[in-house]
Amino acid sequence: MAAKKAKKSDRDAVTLAKIERLAREVLAQATRGANPAVEIRQRSLSNVSFNTKKKIIELGDKTQSREFFNTAMARKFMQTMIVAQGCKKLIDEGKTVSIRQMFYMSKHTLDRSNENTFEDQSESDPIIEDLEVGIDALREELHLFANKRGLVVGKLVVNDAGDTIDLARMGRGGWGIPSICESDQLEFVKNSADFVLLVEKQAVWLRLNEDRFWEKNNCILMTSEGQAARGARRLLQRLATELKLPVYVLVDNDPWGLYIYSVLKQGSINLAYESMRMAVPNVRFLGMSASDYKKYKMPHAAEIKLTKEDLARAEQMKAYPWFKDARWQREIQGTIDNGFKMELDSLLTKSITFMAEEYIPKKLRDRDYLQ
Repeated sequence: MAAKKAKKSDRDAVTLAKIERLAREVLAQATRGANPAVEIRQRSLSNVSFNTKKKIIELGDKTQSREFFNTAMARKFMQTMIVAQGCKKLIDEGKTVSIRQMFYMSKHTLDRSNENTFEDQSESDPIIEDLEVGIDALREELHLFANKRGLVVGKLVVNDAGDTIDLARMGRGGWGIPSICESDQLEFVKNSADFVLLVEKQAVWLRLNEDRFWEKNNCILMTSEGQAARGARRLLQRLATELKLPVYVLVDNDPWGLYIYSVLKQGSINLAYESMRMAVPNVRFLGMSASDYKKYKMPHAAEIKLTKEDLARAEQMKAYPWFKDARWQREIQGTIDNGFKMELDSLLTKSITFMAEEYIPKKLRDRDYLQ
């Protein structure tokens, strides 16, 4: 039985038209005897640049032709068309699936062969991103989502797909950040927060939530649970741009913590095509800073020796255009000169509540942050 077609929104109609235009172009090429091909902008370091005016990473115009009659490209050409077909089916039926489920929808064995269309999700995820770039449509517009990651609690009320949720009443577990945080799915109903504090680790977020940091300091408390997923980055950007809230970020004192901050601030190379809706150029780096070791008289137990990989990563960070300011150079070099890194959790060596009651409030009062 054929699936019943769902009523489409205006955005669905636009996305469907883009997919159909891609199919028509490929069909027209094949009909006239040409080699069917799809032009997709390259998502590589050589095709991204830092826009100094906008202060974000942007994707350039270099493209790669993905051709059917090319042994090096035929597989990816096939995969691109299969994923596009799957997304058209989702839009037609008004359904949404995870990127993992799209992998299974797209995976099958080709007739009269032992060849699978996809062997692993590591193949299908980049194809989804290529399709986004190729037809200029967001993953959400293709009716796809990723597993949610990140938690929020604080002085904000939202409407999540029809359900009103008070983030000040979410208890110890907090509200899980959805994969899709667009305004047609997530509406800000009421805000009384003065700022947003995003912490890298869930364990740190739990510690601060138990201390009711967000209540005592009238803020929204978030965790990205490591490198921020797209939903968390989009939510953070909307809080900064729509509600005009200052955003402070608290990460470990190591090059990887700085990279997490960097992605929030300028965007990432892999998702440079989405920087305009994800990056928060004015986000403030609250810490943990290399200078905090002496400033807060941290014990020797807080030190973790830098590895060769840490040092190499730190040198890479120093070369980033957005970290060329002398203050940032001193911050990164400070960690290198220390010879060790520190985790936020090490602040508990001072006292269990030191982070919530002394460390963060003092940094905010003293405007001890980098931007």
